[in-house]
Amino acid sequence: MLSTPLNKPFILLLFVFFSVRIYSQAYPSLNINFLAKIDPETTVNWYGNNGKYAGCYGWHNPADNREYAILGGTRGNYFIDVTIPSSPVVVDFVPGAAQNSLWRELKTYQHYAYFVSDDANSKLQIADMSFLPDSVHLVYESDSLFTRAHTIFVDGHYLYCGGVTRANGLGNYSLCVLDLSNPAQPVLLRSLNQDYTSPGYVHDMLVRNDTVYASCGNEGLHIFKYDANNNNFTQLAAYTNYVQAGYNHSSDLTADGKTLVFTDEVPANTVVKILDVSDLNNLTLMDTIKSNEGATPHNPYIIGKHAVVSYYQDGVVVFDISDPSNVSVSGYFDTDPAHGVNDNFTDAHIYQGCWGAYPFLPSGILLASDMQNGLFILDPSSAIGIKTKPSQTSVKIFPNPSQDNLNILINSNSEDNLDIRLVDVCGRTIKMVTEKIHTSLNKINLNLSDVAVGCYILKINGLSLQQTEKINVSR
Repeated sequence: MLSTPLNKPFILLLFVFFSVRIYSQAYPSLNINFLAKIDPETTVNWYGNNGKYAGCYGWHNPADNREYAILGGTRGNYFIDVTIPSSPVVVDFVPGAAQNSLWRELKTYQHYAYFVSDDANSKLQIADMSFLPDSVHLVYESDSLFTRAHTIFVDGHYLYCGGVTRANGLGNYSLCVLDLSNPAQPVLLRSLNQDYTSPGYVHDMLVRNDTVYASCGNEGLHIFKYDANNNNFTQLAAYTNYVQAGYNHSSDLTADGKTLVFTDEVPANTVVKILDVSDLNNLTLMDTIKSNEGATPHNPYIIGKHAVVSYYQDGVVVFDISDPSNVSVSGYFDTDPAHGVNDNFTDAHIYQGCWGAYPFLPSGILLASDMQNGLFILDPSSAIGIKTKPSQTSVKIFPNPSQDNLNILINSNSEDNLDIRLVDVCGRTIKMVTEKIHTSLNKINLNLSDVAVGCYILKINGLSLQQTEKINVSR
């Protein structure tokens, strides 16, 4: 098993500071506010669209209340601390098995991140995020289960993989399901091919309680049930003959399970579909809607009574679906104004703009990955009616026990002057430093090489931060 700590935050800090830009006035928007943008990838992919980024995802660490964006780039996957949304910081990077990639998709389970690519020479990768914000550790990289997959989805302790290519010419899986009971050592349970030869390909899937809403490209939408007890799939419904049917791309489901929002990626300029799935024997189209004429919807994400859609050339568009038969636009943020409605949407510009989004972090911020322009951190509260929560100062102290160096990472939303003291059990100050912290990720190192082995108390005091931590020095 691999256990490789990757790049440390302090190696990346200078690089990242030059990668963050503030251009809120450059992007047309409605009810969505710009917070920050970060563009760490330096290599354009092979496709020829000047693209550098693919999917994105978010992860909240309940241990220290930090929030992260995970961003797929040409060379690999970036871990970006967005706890302070206006000051995103790359804290680590996982090189991809396929180094020059157009496609990267990723999901999380517990404190693990799972990466796939649909490019040649790829592998399933798994990274342990429990050491963040210090580093992530690559704990699995193998093509023993498959080499390529187009998308993945986590439901319970199962990882569903769509559009799968196996290594060594062993053929393809339209869809397969892996057991994550041991999250770092997934086990293949079943492929859809074992039960159904049609559809022949699953491009993407949404899974809830083992019900799989499978977007099958030109074969439409198919709904299956995975029975874990009997380890097989059963088809529940199919929806293939609908208005502006094209390449059925992806979907999301409302919390009550009654309304499915799905997109067709090809041809360009198709409408977003709103489907009543409350009765699988009577799937009913409730409404259709689109952004500007010519733009292409890619991936939908439902939060509350709103659908957040990554909409290629139109950036991110939010639809109010509280009345599924009368859907309306409630907000947008154009991450790609250079290729909007006035660009005539030439073939060269079809694959421009926002690939993916993530609106599910506890703070309420919205992450959006633009293929050419990087990761946008946005405030969608006016568009979706959910107020974002102000970020809080967070502190991580490591390693503990410590030998020669103690690291103190402070993610702050305000500037402050800190008094940091290491005191012994009698209250005597053994070490003291004063530090000015800024509205960003601050790294402070306390040299303990001359401190005797034993138990101490670390005291951090400032106007906005007071914290006490027990520290063990051992060698």
